[in-house]
Amino acid sequence: MQPVISITDLTKTYAGGFRALKNVSLEINRGEIFGLLGPNGAGKTTLINIVCGIVTKTSGAVHIDGYDNVNDFRETRSRIGLVPQELPMETFETPAAVCRFSRGLFGKPENPEHIENVLRSLSLWDKRNEKNMMLSGGMKRRVLIAKALAHEPEVLFLDEPTAGVDVELRQDLWNVVRTLRESGVTVILTTHYIEEAEQLADRIGVINGGEIIIVQEKERLMRELGKKELVLHLSDTLAEIPSQLAGYQLEISEDGSELTYHYDTQRESTGITSLLGELSSAGVHFNDLNTSQSSLEEIFVGLVNKDA
Repeated sequence: MQPVISITDLTKTYAGGFRALKNVSLEINRGEIFGLLGPNGAGKTTLINIVCGIVTKTSGAVHIDGYDNVNDFRETRSRIGLVPQELPMETFETPAAVCRFSRGLFGKPENPEHIENVLRSLSLWDKRNEKNMMLSGGMKRRVLIAKALAHEPEVLFLDEPTAGVDVELRQDLWNVVRTLRESGVTVILTTHYIEEAEQLADRIGVINGGEIIIVQEKERLMRELGKKELVLHLSDTLAEIPSQLAGYQLEISEDGSELTYHYDTQRESTGITSLLGELSSAGVHFNDLNTSQSSLEEIFVGLVNKDA
């Protein structure tokens, strides 16, 4: 299957010599939610703006549904919806008017039913005739999403879509994104909320210093790079770890009541069975244990720090 977005050797160097993107190559599949993660200044917004035709590339190529985004600008731009990180807003207009106008900009015929469906899906229908200036910050962000969807794009870019909104609204927007994916829209999501990517994304790409350092299916990424840990709650506190357990590189809590063992699920042996046997031989007893796995946030931080 041909990817809906194909980026090849994309670079961007600004007038002052700063290289914002360095030979970025990336393919995004049709109908997926792709999470693009990276620290501030990593190149996320520059990449999105080049794909959307807002910023001029230095070199490389971008194709949307097979069309070159420079030579076939109108064709590619009509396929894209963009929700920017900022909140540019037609202050004295209404959500309904903004959506109708945006649809017209792309040469689409009037479709009141589609506009109504978009506004209802974003819980904006009751606010459709209110001035945007009267809406809350969260509602304004919904209007931006509605505006981006007004012309029925195949691809939707969400640049920090839930920045500054409350937890309840964030959950609502997550549901909207899932519904869009189910309807066949490809969603590219940049976010500082790692939980957001963990909840929504099918695949994850990490960009740092203008370079893509990894692209992987989320579940596989967490399986291969996520470490697990076993925490043993001891029956009696320890002053130090017995010398015969040194090979397991255990960590002891400050109060001596817990031992933590890190292990890799990809290895043939986790070492847990032998550890438990050694604990008994060393006279260390525990009354409870639990396991946990690295979160996507911990994996992300580890990747970025490793690449720094």
